Amino acid sequence: MDQLALMLLLLLGAVVSVPVGDRLGVPAPVLMTLLGIVLALLDFVPNVNVPPELILPALLPPLLYAAARRTSWRQFAANKRPIFLLAVALVFVTTMCVAAVAHAIVPGLPVAAAVVLGALVAPPDPVAATAVAGQLGLPRRLVSILEGEGLFNDVTAIVLYHVAIAAAVSGTFSLPNALLELVLSAIVALVVGLVLGWAARKLLDLLNDATLQVGLTLLVPYGSYVLAEELHGSGVLAVLVTALFLAEARDPDDVLMRLAGHTFWEVIDTLVTGIAFGLIGLELHQAIRTASGRWDHMLVWAAAIVGVVVFVRFVYLLPATWLTKRLHAMRDYDEDIPMSWRETVVMWWSGMRGVASVALALAIPLTMDDGSPFPARDEIIFIAFGVIMATLVLQGLTLPWLVKRLGVRADTVREKEFERALAVRAAKAAKRRLKEIEDVEELPEELSEQLLRRASDIGVRISPELADEERREAHQQRVKRLKRLRRIQGEMLSAARHEVLAARSEPGADPEVVDRVLRHLDVRSLR
Repeated sequence: MDQLALMLLLLLGAVVSVPVGDRLGVPAPVLMTLLGIVLALLDFVPNVNVPPELILPALLPPLLYAAARRTSWRQFAANKRPIFLLAVALVFVTTMCVAAVAHAIVPGLPVAAAVVLGALVAPPDPVAATAVAGQLGLPRRLVSILEGEGLFNDVTAIVLYHVAIAAAVSGTFSLPNALLELVLSAIVALVVGLVLGWAARKLLDLLNDATLQVGLTLLVPYGSYVLAEELHGSGVLAVLVTALFLAEARDPDDVLMRLAGHTFWEVIDTLVTGIAFGLIGLELHQAIRTASGRWDHMLVWAAAIVGVVVFVRFVYLLPATWLTKRLHAMRDYDEDIPMSWRETVVMWWSGMRGVASVALALAIPLTMDDGSPFPARDEIIFIAFGVIMATLVLQGLTLPWLVKRLGVRADTVREKEFERALAVRAAKAAKRRLKEIEDVEELPEELSEQLLRRASDIGVRISPELADEERREAHQQRVKRLKRLRRIQGEMLSAARHEVLAARSEPGADPEVVDRVLRHLDVRSLR
């Protein structure tokens, strides 16, 4: 098996793992990691030859962009305190605790190298958290906090990692310089993200073709990441800012772009997530090779650091949750942020490590500035993979059981109420616009009444509970007639498509003309 065949196998696994995971109740990223582990143990499967420095730039931008598209600035603003406590403060605390324990138990591990280990295992993976939380039906407030933590903690961890690497290879460290680098990195990322987001929005408006617009959205996160990194900023934060800017600046009337973009990014998210977590399992051979002949000591060190990572998160979340509740109680407005102890336990057990930790571990330099080997590099890589495997596989497999056991579920009643409120607003907006048109244009009474009914139907179709009993029955009858009409019309369009497609193989037929007619029929089928 060569590298190309291995990559195709991972892509196939990414697609198949979604329905299999749904049936087994196991998150797809965990299944892909297990698949990677199995492949890594097979003799005929080659080692992955992906340069470590390319893993983050190749995989993180599309994954972060896809995740950020599902949220908004408003959600981050509503949860800014718990997200800050988790994405910044907890990363610092975890890094320092891991560094202290690793320095104490691993012989010959300098402080700077121990901080490198702490920084690369500190951030929970944003993709794993989003994928797992999204499948479990957790409360929206909990999902928002987990997504915010996952999206922003890499910013803190990667900056800490680079500072520690620089201190380790050069032998010098300056706390003021490190803090200044963190601040400048964030400022550069914010500027790059906003500028590229604004420029991309303008360019999207100029492109009238949905295919070109969707293609541009694939280039934007990579451009944001690379430009920010070139300017010594945080590429991760730049991608998040760009994605959130574009999400807020959507054109409400660009229906085709929105539908095509949603489908495109669902596909990209599924495939890249599968490859990322498959690579995590495949890279296991690196850790196995480094532990050759020292399994007893290496396993003890890895288990100790796993215990520190899990324990610190649990101990930290208790006062952090209490503080969040206290700050919330002092506000004058209502926000659904406070969490129960059950939700705190779920958040604790959702701290899975993944893609970023693997990439940072493999990117540790081989030598110092003086040419000597990087201290305890093999030990750091093995311990890092121990933390990744333990948290991702163990916690990922048991999290669905824990959520079910604790009974942590989304508030479907509140979601339904919000959906009903949006349906009312949509119907009122349609009626207001109809009234404005009637003030300008003279409409026949019959047409005006028909349009008014359709405006009301906008809300009823979204939320049928809005209609009274008589209107609900009439709406149900119309729905039945409409379904029958669409069924017959669908069969008619199907016959038309078969006829047009058959013409494609006839002598003298122009396939481009056939495909253009076929696309016209496909669009009609969606109406």
